[in-house]
Amino acid sequence: MTETPQPTSASVSSDPLHETLSNAVDAALPATIAELGALVRIPSVSWDGFDSHQVQLSAEAARSMLDGIGVFDSVELAQAPIDESTLGHPAVLATRKAKNGKPTILLYAHHDVQPPGQDADWDSPPFEPTVRGDRLYGRGAADDKAGIMAHVAAIRAFVEAVGDDFDLGLVAFFEGEEEFGSRSFANFITENREKLAADVIVVADSDNWDINTPSLTVGLRGNVTFKLKVSTLDHASHSGMLGGAVPDAMLSAIKLLATLHDADGAVAVAGLITREAETPEFSEEKLRHEAGLLDGVSSIGTGSVLSRLWDKPSITVTGIDAPSVMNASNTLSPSVSVKISVRIAPGQDPYEAFDALRDHLETHAPFGAHLEISDVDRGSPFLVDTSGWAVDVVKEAMHEAWGSEPLETGIGGSIPFISDLVEVFPEAQILVTGVEDPDSRAHSPNESLHLGVFKRAILTEALLLAKLERRA
Repeated sequence: MTETPQPTSASVSSDPLHETLSNAVDAALPATIAELGALVRIPSVSWDGFDSHQVQLSAEAARSMLDGIGVFDSVELAQAPIDESTLGHPAVLATRKAKNGKPTILLYAHHDVQPPGQDADWDSPPFEPTVRGDRLYGRGAADDKAGIMAHVAAIRAFVEAVGDDFDLGLVAFFEGEEEFGSRSFANFITENREKLAADVIVVADSDNWDINTPSLTVGLRGNVTFKLKVSTLDHASHSGMLGGAVPDAMLSAIKLLATLHDADGAVAVAGLITREAETPEFSEEKLRHEAGLLDGVSSIGTGSVLSRLWDKPSITVTGIDAPSVMNASNTLSPSVSVKISVRIAPGQDPYEAFDALRDHLETHAPFGAHLEISDVDRGSPFLVDTSGWAVDVVKEAMHEAWGSEPLETGIGGSIPFISDLVEVFPEAQILVTGVEDPDSRAHSPNESLHLGVFKRAILTEALLLAKLERRA
């Protein structure tokens, strides 16, 4: 994709500080990209079954960068319990107290990443950062190690422009298990409440409308995920001898999963709600391009495209444990397990949503199949309060950095921990920003970061810090 030329900073802002910050960001960009590449090389997958030492290494790398800036009162690695016997992955926590009545800003990102999937699906190795055209490819290059580097680079540019004797309060919080459900998050922010307290919280883990238009995310769907085991037999049986009279688990699972959607592909589970809201124009052709729909394959659901992505529930089977094709034998499978990921609309309680899903599955289990549900995670949806002064300030910074007006958008993805932040810090203004664009393919093979978007995201945040430093 070719980047459209942007207006010069002089055409957007005559503030000398803008030019100083812009020059600082530009001069440091090659080194910033190189540091991001070093982070990408660390395979910090936080899921069970992967090497947790790599998550430790990525935390140490992020801590070292923050410590090297030299403006924080404290930079530490910290962990909180998930439960009585299990600690969460390490987070990085850096703090600097505000002076002279200035506000405090908390900058959030996460240093863990999704599993890479099959190497064969990548055009270059997932943990070998590779620049092709104007994009940097690699797992975590966009989600969310670029968020970490945007924070680090913005602080550096800000310090270069104003010096290290500033009054703004500054907190950096880089989590280590967001991709694994932020399971210790609530305990972490409770245990570190005083250190994390802020007037403004920036969550750099979302996307932008396109490579030339910034977005402030104001609506996020929630999520419910769980493992479903479908069983019909106490042992495998010969498919020729008993097939046609005995229901195998695969048949039962397929029939059961098919009840989750109607003929249009819309969710058909009673109790999952839809939010009524206006959405911007977004064509079916744009959806086809961004999703990579194959010729002849239609979209699913009803209503406007963005209402389906932002304001309605979705259900996806993200994994299945069953005999592989290579190892298939002529047997009736006694049990099949699947992983189900559900996105719920803003306004939906995740506990009520799970109850509706469980009731639906139990009601529609075919042939009396036995069901077992485990590993349940729930995350609340979120609507940003856009009435606070910080929204105007960050929009102003976005406009100056990008040269175009920012949009308020929703996203179909979830950031469940935001509801925890709201509960613990009810007075804080939360700004959900990001470095991704529609072609970033977060969580997918060939995840990438547009380097022009990256630069403008850094400058946006540096400008935001400067504006907050000036604020009475």
